[in-house]
Amino acid sequence: MDNPQEQEEDPNQITAPLLVPSDLPTAASSSSPPPDQVEEENSPIEQVALTVPVEDDPTMPVLTFRMWVLGTASCVLLSFLNQFFWYRKEPLSITSISAQIAVVPLGHLMASTVTDHVFFKGSRWEFTLNPGPFNIKEHVLITIFANSGAGSVYAIHVVTAVKIFYGKHITFFVSLLVVITTQVLGFGWAGIFRRYLVEPAAMWWPYNLVQVSLFRALHEREDRAKGGMTRNQFFMVAFLCSFAYYVFPGYLFSMLTSLSWICWIFPHSILAQQLGSGLYGLGVGAIGLDWSTISSYLGSPLASPWFATANVAAGFVLIMYVVTPTAYWLDLYDAKTFPIFSDGLFTSTGQSYNISSIIDSNFHLDIEAYEKNGPLYLSTFFAVTYGVGFASLTATISHVLLFHGSEIWQMSKSAFEEKKMDIHTKLMSRYNQVPQWWFIVILVANIALTIFACEYYIDQLQLPWWGVLLACFIAIFFTLPIGIITATTNQTPGLNIITEYVMGYLYPGRPVANMCFKVYGYISMTQALTFLQDFKLGHYMKIPPRTMFMAQVVGTLVAAIVYLGTAWWLMETIPNICNTELLSSDSPWTCPSDHVFYDASVIWGLIGPRRIFGDLGTYSAINWFFLVGAVAPLLVWLAHKAFPGQDWIRLINMPVLIGATGMMPPATAVNYTTWIIVGFFSGYVVYRYRRDWWTRHNYVLSGALDAGLAFMAVLLYLCLGLEDISLNWWGNDLDGCSLASCPTAKGVTIEGCPVAKPNPLPWLRLGRRSMAASAILRALRWRDLSPLPALSSRFGFLSGNTSMQLGASSLGHRGASLVGPFSSKPAGNDIIGIDLGTTNSCVAVMEGKNAKVIENSEGAHTTPSVVAFNQKGERLVGTPAKRQAVTNPTNTLFGTKRLIRRHSDDPQT
Repeated sequence: MDNPQEQEEDPNQITAPLLVPSDLPTAASSSSPPPDQVEEENSPIEQVALTVPVEDDPTMPVLTFRMWVLGTASCVLLSFLNQFFWYRKEPLSITSISAQIAVVPLGHLMASTVTDHVFFKGSRWEFTLNPGPFNIKEHVLITIFANSGAGSVYAIHVVTAVKIFYGKHITFFVSLLVVITTQVLGFGWAGIFRRYLVEPAAMWWPYNLVQVSLFRALHEREDRAKGGMTRNQFFMVAFLCSFAYYVFPGYLFSMLTSLSWICWIFPHSILAQQLGSGLYGLGVGAIGLDWSTISSYLGSPLASPWFATANVAAGFVLIMYVVTPTAYWLDLYDAKTFPIFSDGLFTSTGQSYNISSIIDSNFHLDIEAYEKNGPLYLSTFFAVTYGVGFASLTATISHVLLFHGSEIWQMSKSAFEEKKMDIHTKLMSRYNQVPQWWFIVILVANIALTIFACEYYIDQLQLPWWGVLLACFIAIFFTLPIGIITATTNQTPGLNIITEYVMGYLYPGRPVANMCFKVYGYISMTQALTFLQDFKLGHYMKIPPRTMFMAQVVGTLVAAIVYLGTAWWLMETIPNICNTELLSSDSPWTCPSDHVFYDASVIWGLIGPRRIFGDLGTYSAINWFFLVGAVAPLLVWLAHKAFPGQDWIRLINMPVLIGATGMMPPATAVNYTTWIIVGFFSGYVVYRYRRDWWTRHNYVLSGALDAGLAFMAVLLYLCLGLEDISLNWWGNDLDGCSLASCPTAKGVTIEGCPVAKPNPLPWLRLGRRSMAASAILRALRWRDLSPLPALSSRFGFLSGNTSMQLGASSLGHRGASLVGPFSSKPAGNDIIGIDLGTTNSCVAVMEGKNAKVIENSEGAHTTPSVVAFNQKGERLVGTPAKRQAVTNPTNTLFGTKRLIRRHSDDPQT
């Protein structure tokens, strides 16, 4: 690498290698470099160099009485509240930043009121409850405790699904084993990969800079420049503004969440609303003026480096504005039968798939019912997102091997003392490190306990011992590559898809085993990344590693016990919790997130990926995305080697680019469009042209926006949400795109959606001079339609309106049933009908509601014809048919079928 001065001015240093340049000093040279060496030894990542302090006070007390009291209280309180509200219809998530702000006055209060008496003075047990002023290191550890309580305990989903949805017996002890082992297993992976993901300067974990800036703003004293504000004052102003403003998108004017102006201009166009809806469509032009919309899924855009934001933007545009509309309008996988953007499961006719109908009384897949309902169908976008998930995993492995493989190998061969370090690693070298054997003991004991629980209680968990080992292998295999991507880009590729996919293939028909496999394979890796990120925060804030380790372990155990205890108490005391069929309509205990988790267990564990993405499924071609993801980073690597002078090529991060839409759904287009805009202004415009302002205020602003929103969200929920007090006006109609989720395939009937019409006239050719043909021709003449008022405007295939909404009041009631088989030639008392060649459209015409399936004379399920006429040319449109005649090829004229029926049920004909 070049000299540090050039690196500091080069924004591409975000992609600094894992190994720090050899001209930086080692631990043996000096642990306290003189000031003239600080700049040379500072982090090669400019954002870190501008944000993280380069000094340390090792005498500052850390393990204090108030740290334990406030830390444990924060952990317990957040754990209880988050789990309590998790089961409710509108779940509330209280983040750690709420505790991070709230404990500041409490810490100072304890410092001023608690006695400073020294107990056991002069002995080795000497201690005091008040060692002095409340300091920044205590505050960091309290926040680590709060992080444990703010992060959800994913294994609770398993307990809820088994106990409530599947109705199986599971004891509290077994549940506790599952919860604790899944939470603690990540410590093992964190310990193994510390040297790769914490100690190197290039592993900078961007979100930690928000935390560092906030801690410094709350604790460091600085003089206010004339006409300016200190960082603390700036934080308070931004915090109050965020707090006050959120009452608008959070309650008074929720449409600010997604301003989809295209829908306002075209209120009756499905196409326009598919394009413009920020919540249910592609989000063209949609913008959200709500910080929760901006930061809820991708994290704060103010914390994202510009190169990562650019990769997310490119991936979003590619998937959302190229792949998805192309696939949809080419009708791949019958895309037009389903919404353009949806995470729902559908039947072949576009109706919602009833998952419960394919589960028998023993909670196994009912093959007969499944064959009757037909295979699962996904919206094209949802199918593409699964492919994107497959591709991002292989792209992550390929990218890390190509761009970081040699450096990982060098670090694997070297000892800690031999590595070159930046100033932060050097300052941390004065503290005792956490011995590796601590992590190994936790890992081995945890795996042994997990195998025991799964084997001894296999009737409750279904997961065999080899499933535990396979889950651990997947977790340890992906932790390093996914950790590198997260530590450098602030974006985390998901691992849940591959765990569900693998276990669904290897062990189908066992949904509980699939859920357990997912939490041990996926959540243990997620926990490892959380621990590593906290270790890096401690690295920046100079927290002794063993103290940080202690806080993490205690916080994790406390949070796991409180989360499970709260969930168990609710499940035992609230009748019919999560059972929407038995709960009253106004009950808040509907458990929306647990329903999603349960449905996923049915899809992947019960139905299995073979019936979706395998040889028995519709979407087997999606598996090619695995290959696409593996090859894509290779192309970038070859381009980088071919054009080494083009530094921008190396900034193309395929795991981030391909996996950009990995959070969609549940994230929506507006979450991305606004996030990208804010990230561009912060990471590119302000960072490049107002560097001083960015250095002082960017991360502080991010923390203030998070904190203000969090406090107002809690206040609104407690004051108004619990009582279900809402305002009903157009400003709370979300984005106002009611037609964005409507299908566009011909004849698909969905409640609230117009039925797209086929146009039979270009294909209707009648060459026979039969009485039936002349009757049809007479009936189709415009002058014959005039006696029916409003028919010309409501009868879609004649008037050109896309909506066919004929009600029973405007229809004839003769020919109330069409029964009997086809005849090759109409008789004098036959009724002639035209089937427009689409399903479901007739009933929509005649009844104005969802299609009803009827049975024809051969027992097949079909829908009645759209239009029927008697021999006099009188229209019997949409009459309630009981049976439809069997299709006869001789009665088909260029795709337009005639229905002929001899009178049997209806005396009027």
